[in-house]
Amino acid sequence: MKPRSGGVFLFGQGDEAQAMKFVDEAHIRVQAGKGGDGSASFRREKYIPFGGPDGGDGGRGGSVFLEGDSGLNTLVDFRHLRDFKAPRGQSGAGRKMSGKSGEDIVIRVPLGTIVLDKESGEKLGDVTEHGQRLRVAAGGKGGLGNVHFKSSTNRAPRRTTPGELGQESELHLELMVLADVGLLGFPNAGKSTLISAVSQARPKVADYPFTTLYPNLGVVRIDVDSSFVIADIPGLIAGAAEGAGLGIQFLKHLQRTRLLLHLVDIAPADASQDPVDQVRQLEREMQSFDAGLLDKPRWLVLTKADLLEPEVARQQALDIVAELDWKDPWYLVSSATRSGTKELMQDIMAALSGLNALQRP
Repeated sequence: MKPRSGGVFLFGQGDEAQAMKFVDEAHIRVQAGKGGDGSASFRREKYIPFGGPDGGDGGRGGSVFLEGDSGLNTLVDFRHLRDFKAPRGQSGAGRKMSGKSGEDIVIRVPLGTIVLDKESGEKLGDVTEHGQRLRVAAGGKGGLGNVHFKSSTNRAPRRTTPGELGQESELHLELMVLADVGLLGFPNAGKSTLISAVSQARPKVADYPFTTLYPNLGVVRIDVDSSFVIADIPGLIAGAAEGAGLGIQFLKHLQRTRLLLHLVDIAPADASQDPVDQVRQLEREMQSFDAGLLDKPRWLVLTKADLLEPEVARQQALDIVAELDWKDPWYLVSSATRSGTKELMQDIMAALSGLNALQRP
């Protein structure tokens, strides 16, 4: 893949890219350009028998930047393009002419990309806003021409300095989905069906576990000026914090959300899957992975109410809430019939408006 003018690498989000598997980790190698060398040159002009030094400086090497792009949502392209090298600066020339600086290259990445040094594990930065740039490799400084070394005792210096090498490093990129609302729950809790019902996202929906294999983002539009982003996180199971099932790789995506919806199937096909036990199991997984997740606003959403008679569903919901001693908001919904979903989305929008001052970690 070649950069467009200006050294900007654009990663496509067309049908082919969207069909590829979601990738939230990648390794890349970046190398900034070497600075150009300084020039050793002397004036040669008619009627001036003793021309002085006039060697110019070398140009700075190109740097490498990561830039946030809200149009991207995966690191999949880095599976095929992993090496990025900026051009070097040009050497200086006579008549005190400085060499041209090497062109910077800009690598566009999804919002929510965390940049780590692969060797040390040190966090180098976090790209969270559209257009935000993070320099990950600085170009080398240009060398000095001999004009800088003229003195009263050395009228004709031949000394110059070479350009400095550009920085080079191996980077580990991690994508943590940026969304206002995250859907949390066991497989088949109804997360994909809910996000399909309230947004234009169309995740795979089926009656078997793990139909969602990567996060899906949907925009819920309440009215012309009000909307929020909701993320369907793959279903978790007991032991997820230790890597069971789809495991820890997706628990991290919940860390950036401002509000969690804890979805629970009110009428599980397997009678042994007690809704109360499921809530408590996932709370233990959240505690094990990151206790801070339990401090986030979390609403209980009891799904698939259409599978029970209305009175039965309502009473069962009240029993679950009472047994959990649930103090936060809770809802009884059916994504299939859209029952309760409009009220839920409107309440979320109102709550998020009150959380606008809350900064994402």
